[in-house]
Amino acid sequence: MAAHLKKRVYEEFSKVVQIPHEEIPAKKLRLSKPSKSAALHIDLCKTTSSTDALQYLLQFARKPVEAESVEGVVRILLEHYYKETDNSVRLKIASLLGLLSKTQGFSPDCIVDDAINALSNEKSHQVLAQLLDTLLIFGTQLPDSPAVRQTLVDVAWKHLSDTYFGVRNKCLQLLGCLGMVDTSLHKDEGLGGVRDVQSIISDYFADQDPRVRTAAIKAMLQLHERGMKIHQIIYDQACRLLSDDYEQVRSAAVQMVWVLSQLYPESIVPIPSSNEEIRLVDDAFGKISHMVSDGSWMVRVQAAKTLGSMLQVSHHFLEQTLDKKLMSDLRRKRTAHERAKELFASGEFSSGRKWADDTPKEKLDTNTVNLIASGACGAFVHGLEDEMFEVRIAAVEALCQLARSSPSFAEKCLDFLVDMFNDEIEEVRLQSIHVLREISTHITLREDQLDTVLAVLEDSSRDIREALHELLCYTNVSTKECIQLALLELLKNLNKYPTDRISVWKCLKFLGSRHPTLVLPLVPELLSTHPYFDTPEPDMDDPAYIAVLVLVFNAAKSCPTMPALFSDHTFRHYAYLRDSLSHLVPPLRLPGRKQVYGLDSEDSGCGSVSVESSQLFLQQSLNRVSTIQNLEAPEAQDLLDFTIRDLQRLGELQTELAGAADFCATYLRCQLLLMKALQEKLWNMAVPLCLKQNVTATAATQQILEETYKLEFLYSGLESRQVATIHHVRLQAKALQLILTARTRQGSLICLNVLGFCSFHVFRLFLRLFLTELPHLQDSFVDKLLELMPRLSSCKPVEMVKILQTTLRQSRLLQLRLPEQIHRATATIIEPTGESDNPLRFTSGLVVALDIDATLENVQDPQNSVKVQVLYPDGQSHVIHPKPGDFRKPGPDRHRLITQVYLSHTAWTEPSQIEVRLLLAYSSSSASFSSTCLATKLGWSDSNDTIPPPETSIEGTIPFSKPVKVYIMPKPARR
Repeated sequence: MAAHLKKRVYEEFSKVVQIPHEEIPAKKLRLSKPSKSAALHIDLCKTTSSTDALQYLLQFARKPVEAESVEGVVRILLEHYYKETDNSVRLKIASLLGLLSKTQGFSPDCIVDDAINALSNEKSHQVLAQLLDTLLIFGTQLPDSPAVRQTLVDVAWKHLSDTYFGVRNKCLQLLGCLGMVDTSLHKDEGLGGVRDVQSIISDYFADQDPRVRTAAIKAMLQLHERGMKIHQIIYDQACRLLSDDYEQVRSAAVQMVWVLSQLYPESIVPIPSSNEEIRLVDDAFGKISHMVSDGSWMVRVQAAKTLGSMLQVSHHFLEQTLDKKLMSDLRRKRTAHERAKELFASGEFSSGRKWADDTPKEKLDTNTVNLIASGACGAFVHGLEDEMFEVRIAAVEALCQLARSSPSFAEKCLDFLVDMFNDEIEEVRLQSIHVLREISTHITLREDQLDTVLAVLEDSSRDIREALHELLCYTNVSTKECIQLALLELLKNLNKYPTDRISVWKCLKFLGSRHPTLVLPLVPELLSTHPYFDTPEPDMDDPAYIAVLVLVFNAAKSCPTMPALFSDHTFRHYAYLRDSLSHLVPPLRLPGRKQVYGLDSEDSGCGSVSVESSQLFLQQSLNRVSTIQNLEAPEAQDLLDFTIRDLQRLGELQTELAGAADFCATYLRCQLLLMKALQEKLWNMAVPLCLKQNVTATAATQQILEETYKLEFLYSGLESRQVATIHHVRLQAKALQLILTARTRQGSLICLNVLGFCSFHVFRLFLRLFLTELPHLQDSFVDKLLELMPRLSSCKPVEMVKILQTTLRQSRLLQLRLPEQIHRATATIIEPTGESDNPLRFTSGLVVALDIDATLENVQDPQNSVKVQVLYPDGQSHVIHPKPGDFRKPGPDRHRLITQVYLSHTAWTEPSQIEVRLLLAYSSSSASFSSTCLATKLGWSDSNDTIPPPETSIEGTIPFSKPVKVYIMPKPARR
């Protein structure tokens, strides 16, 4: 008891006081970078010669400078500039000042005065030119400082009298880039009056140095590019420069004359040594046409290109460019009435007694009284016959631009363009075909012209032949003999180049639909029919006969009397082609044959459904699926099955909605696989008893992942919301994959830790990518995980797996919202067809080339994403990346792949089939977890056999074309 009291007394009256230690404030360290200016000053002071200083400045120019250090560095450079006596070092310092002024965040207005001061004291011409170039950089960096700009312009005017051409060039460039048209300049008091920028620049059009003359014209053009209107008085000076001795001056003058012709097209200018007047645009057109005969091919190219943009020129001047004959001494002839009136007014008549008393009083010089420059006569003829193919191409393009705006001119230049089809350069021939295609709406080919055009079908270049097929699709011909001639030459083309089959058929399709009345009288001859005798039935495997039928059937669509000329086997062939080549053979109204052949698609009542009703059906299908949460598992799966089937059928019937319908069907298929993998009986069984079901769920998970990559990379036009929905499905599949892995490896604690780390990493990545789309993900898997995040972050791995499993089964299906435009990337292999039974034979160990011709639709960046896969019978697979030059772009969102694949294999005992298909490669940076972190978690353990592989950038390929089977036969080499 006493002990107890003693203890109690001690507890009551003893007190321990703990004096807190005073916290010593931590020292704050300030990290500072070494000053660039101080280092530069020290290093420049250490240099012993100008050569050392120049070498150091060259090294210094390669190193970046921070914005806060630029001003100090510039001050050091200026200080050294004043001390330096060597011109090359001062030149480099002036260059460095311009480079440093471009540093982001630095304003050069604080050193403009110093640079101007250095300029005024400089004696070296080269350094002066470099300082002026630096001032130009300052002026462009300070667009909102009119005072600085005006000061720089005054400085440029002051130094325009320098004897060095480089200084004058830089001054003119300063005036062109910084000067204003409405600003007056004062050179020096007492040395000149008030001048404007244009008059100053135009004074140097007559400079003795051609480089200065070129710089003056370019400075004037710079004023025009900045939106200032050039005075018309400059026109005469620019025209005189067209005959300069130097090609750079003439080239710039051509551009200057064109600019003035666009600014003042309707102004009237007099013709020298004549009382005639002409529009300025016509006069400029004649003078530029004269430059097509210039001695420099570069000037000729520029002149030809410039002519194509002069669309306001008068029609008679335009036509004169196609005729080499001079038009009546290039003068306007007076009428007889005008000559008689002038003679009567003079009071003089010829008596006949004096020799030549009625000769003209004036002496005429055809070189001075030209109404239009002689070079304009036949300008395009000269351009099309030029020795340089660049000039010919420029002339062809200019003809195209002018002919598109003038149908009458298009008809007149048709013969010249057709003649260019025989040019020796393939690029010129191809450009001529493209040009004729662009103006085809204005022209109709005669038989002689068509004969010249069709001769190109024998060209060995596939691009040339296909371009000509495209031209014939949109060209009008005049007679039925032209149709017969075109068909005959196309059939020869088909016989010589069988790979052109699809292109020739397409050409004949359009040729028949454009000329039904011309094809009608040829039908008995084309189909070999006779009014009294039966003729043998042609072979349907003959591509030439199919070509004739394509021509006839497309003409019959607009000619209702033509089917009466068909024989019975022609109707059967029509039914066959309508099914096999529906894109080439149109539906025809064939009365009386509906019950027999089912050909009358318009009367059968199964016409195409409108796009609006198809879109409504598509949206209703998606809305119906949104009610799946209220159904039991079997009924929900049946609803998804039926909806997927309906969407697939809708895509087949309505090509406009094929991409959207296929996208929705693929998304719903992912949801169906996920629903089957999460069914009750799989998760209520013990782990050892559900191995088979576990394998099924694992396969379904892998298929869902593959389908999500198809959804993301195979379709174009997706919005952020659709991409978030796809990634949400992928997140669910990855969570299921982690849960299945945990169920099979429950004994490994390290494995469970890794799984927990992976799930959090994937979830954080999803939130970072699609944070703005979270409001649209209500009651989804991600939304529920956000609510459970505090619990997940502190629970054990085994409990976390159970939470993920429960959340995954309770999350609802996200309703898919369709974007306005969505397209699926597709590929169709045209060659090889896979129909031939004759094997491709080659010696084993060597290679054989297989031609690949495919059409690509809605493929983004095909040069980097499209690959060719060859699968051999023994399971070997080769992936070939085509060259960028193998791709062509015939139209928007369409590409053409024409390439060769080299095959090789060991000897076989009998022919076997290989499969050729096209793959779409993709690369995704949506990493599930990084390999570095995974290795850290696993440490030395090797228990990562069944864990999904680490991936920081997911790469793969998606087959997006039907495989084509080709027979090959590698033969053993002969001994």
